[in-house]
Amino acid sequence: MSARGKEESFVQVTIKNTIVELIQGDITKCEVDAIVNAANTSLLGGGGVDGAIHRAGGKAILEECLKIRNQKGGCAVGEAVVTTGGNLKCRYVIHTVGPVWNGGAKQEEEKLKSCYRSSLKLADSMNVESLAFPNISTGIYGYPKERACIAAIDEVTAYLVNSGTSIKRIIFVCFDEINYELYKQELKKTASNLKKG
Repeated sequence: MSARGKEESFVQVTIKNTIVELIQGDITKCEVDAIVNAANTSLLGGGGVDGAIHRAGGKAILEECLKIRNQKGGCAVGEAVVTTGGNLKCRYVIHTVGPVWNGGAKQEEEKLKSCYRSSLKLADSMNVESLAFPNISTGIYGYPKERACIAAIDEVTAYLVNSGTSIKRIIFVCFDEINYELYKQELKKTASNLKKG
């Protein structure tokens, strides 16, 4: 599958000098420089996107995750670490750990925004030009999809507008139709606001 995928319609907006695309599909099939993984703190793989990336990427990803875990003890919520892309069609996997939703009283929004910010900074430090994000924390971590969508797009937009980024293309890869429709509405609203502003 190309970065656009096969099975989904396609939405694209430009934020400063970066093209931001939206697809519904399988992030492990994206042909980009780096894929962001919604990991857990242990970095040992799991369910959802994390499990899919580890399965598709092969043992090289897990081996590098184990090295990071042995050196740093894992990855903290809101932070990001990088490994090889293994068998995936990307050079790197950026692993970030999203917050578990606890009703919003435990700084979940700031932690989720930090996932996107940390991933973008790490991607820039490696001169990544194309990057794919999943819907972080909206699966078993229970983050409300609409709130997660707004936090993701707000943080990515702020980063692109305020930094001299090397990233030319960002793809939000939605696993399901609900996330896809939420992201489509929010991206169109963001593009409209940027034109006004």
